[in-house]
Amino acid sequence: MELTARLRVLAELVPQDSRLADVGTDHAYLPVWLILQGRISRAIAADLREGPLGRARETAQQYHVMERIEFRLCDGLSAISPEEVDTISIAGMGGETIASILQDAPWSREKRLLLQPMTSFPDLRGWLQEHQYRIESEHIAREGNRLYTIWVVKGGRMEPLTPAELWVGRQTGTDPLRADYLNMMEHKIRRALSGMLASKSRDKTQIDLLQQVLEGIQDMQKELT
Repeated sequence: MELTARLRVLAELVPQDSRLADVGTDHAYLPVWLILQGRISRAIAADLREGPLGRARETAQQYHVMERIEFRLCDGLSAISPEEVDTISIAGMGGETIASILQDAPWSREKRLLLQPMTSFPDLRGWLQEHQYRIESEHIAREGNRLYTIWVVKGGRMEPLTPAELWVGRQTGTDPLRADYLNMMEHKIRRALSGMLASKSRDKTQIDLLQQVLEGIQDMQKELT
């Protein structure tokens, strides 16, 4: 069984012998792979819809690990108890959805969280900062032409993030994909800024903010070189 690059990075961040809950599991590739590799002995696979949960059961059955995975049809962590898990993965969702899941389960501050948001990065980082979660590290994965970030998060105070850090995370110069990620995000910010500057109804506050973000990203790029 082979994982995509994104899921492989996620898998490598799951500690040995963890009690894992995979929220939004879809095909359950992550928990099944971890069980097959001997990294974990059991897991909870949760999804909001019956369709993805059915696909998760099919994967578990195909690889003969049905008896080692519990399948939960639920919204986020609503059917999972704190004492059942110590590591929670939430991948492939929008940042606002991830924040909502954590908001409804404040006990998640006591766990190791592996978050892989698809959108609303500054909103999610800001929410984590305001609600006593700390981003311990960020990791980048490339799939085709896309770059994804995977965050390791725990409860605790996080130093205030700058406007640029809210968008792209703190400097992690050791990641070989960091330069490519900064270039990608710089392009996104420039495109958004150009659209705002061309608009007849300019939002000066938002324009100033994006200019701060752009300057911060450029400073990060200089530090890498």
